[in-house]
Amino acid sequence: MITPPETLEAIADRVRACQLCALAGTRKNAVPGVGSPDADIMLIGEGPGHHENEQGLPFVGASGKLLDELLAGIGLNREDVYITNVIKCRPPGNRDPQPEEIDVCRAYLDGQIALIDPRVIVTLGRFSMARWFPGARISTIHGQPKRIGARMVVPMFHPAAALHQPKYRPLLHQDFKMLPGFIAQMQSENGLEGDPEQSLEQLSLL
Repeated sequence: MITPPETLEAIADRVRACQLCALAGTRKNAVPGVGSPDADIMLIGEGPGHHENEQGLPFVGASGKLLDELLAGIGLNREDVYITNVIKCRPPGNRDPQPEEIDVCRAYLDGQIALIDPRVIVTLGRFSMARWFPGARISTIHGQPKRIGARMVVPMFHPAAALHQPKYRPLLHQDFKMLPGFIAQMQSENGLEGDPEQSLEQLSLL
């Protein structure tokens, strides 16, 4: 029987070969995601930037260094969590992701969420946040968890925003420090089980 890590890698292979939108023609490397297939925390950003496009890995530039700092502040590192983005290829000029690009990539993200089955999802930035908090303003709801089924979704500022506007940096640290408590709360309750076969079926529909 195929294992969740093998299915997760199958999703990554599909992402790397994806030709479903125009970004396939401008990317250098697609960026599927990285981290533990058994992670309790899944961090979802917006889209790859220049350094991510060069290396094929998420959050490897200045934003990535800040993310590493935030994780270390709660005793975690990249191997303990799973990190991905709403879209898997860099938009030209680092422009905002377009709705059709987010829609195309949604099946990949759905498959990753189903397989990893995180207890806590952290949305980093407004495009990630919009999936679970449509119409909300991140400046208003950051750090405020929302229970969705057997998961908790926590909206947070994107690390890039904290680098460009230093006033957000202490807020981001403050929000991250709440994560261990959220994880402990969710671990004490029954959760959803991921379904690798269902995830592959979703991808086969692309």
